[in-house]
Amino acid sequence: MLKDTPQEWRVTATATPFTGKKTSVRTDEVVMPDGSTATRDYQVHPGSVAVLALDDEDRVLVLRQYRHPVRHKLWEIPAGLLDVPGENPLDAAQRELYEEAHVKAEDWRVLTDVYTTPGGSDEAVRIFLARGISEAEGERFAVSEEEADMEVARVPLADLVVGALAGDLHNNCLVVGALALRAALTGDGLDALRPAESPWPARPFTA
Repeated sequence: MLKDTPQEWRVTATATPFTGKKTSVRTDEVVMPDGSTATRDYQVHPGSVAVLALDDEDRVLVLRQYRHPVRHKLWEIPAGLLDVPGENPLDAAQRELYEEAHVKAEDWRVLTDVYTTPGGSDEAVRIFLARGISEAEGERFAVSEEEADMEVARVPLADLVVGALAGDLHNNCLVVGALALRAALTGDGLDALRPAESPWPARPFTA
């Protein structure tokens, strides 16, 4: 069974040439296996959560949102940053599902954990599967900026898989989540997925 393993090569110097509102850029001088050093620039990211919310008709809740860096409106699943260091990712996922779609869920599982772009960022994302979804109580969360133009839809899982393989859907969490869900359904089933509070070494938290 293949398994990724933690390892850390020696860093002889580090600098932070840019610090933004939520992320920063770090420059490290890293010792290579042959003893030479190489410069590595990467985004330092707090981590994220995403939610693949599946309804009783096997439809996935998706959002369409403008993403300026890629100049596209992308279909995505609800997602957001881990704004507080050590934040419980399940709490963050439940918050994002409520804020972006005004939906709650009864059953939560870990679908998969990924590093989005490990060659250029330390961003880690935990993608949850949420089932037993229903409209949340109370007032809707006030949206702004890109989210003010957001569309919401429910789409059959099969359509998302076809769209991902056809190159029509590009959002990382949507594609990974849809394919992981299809794999789980054809494998050991959804009840075999990890519990929602499973450890996450990439972003340790307190349950």
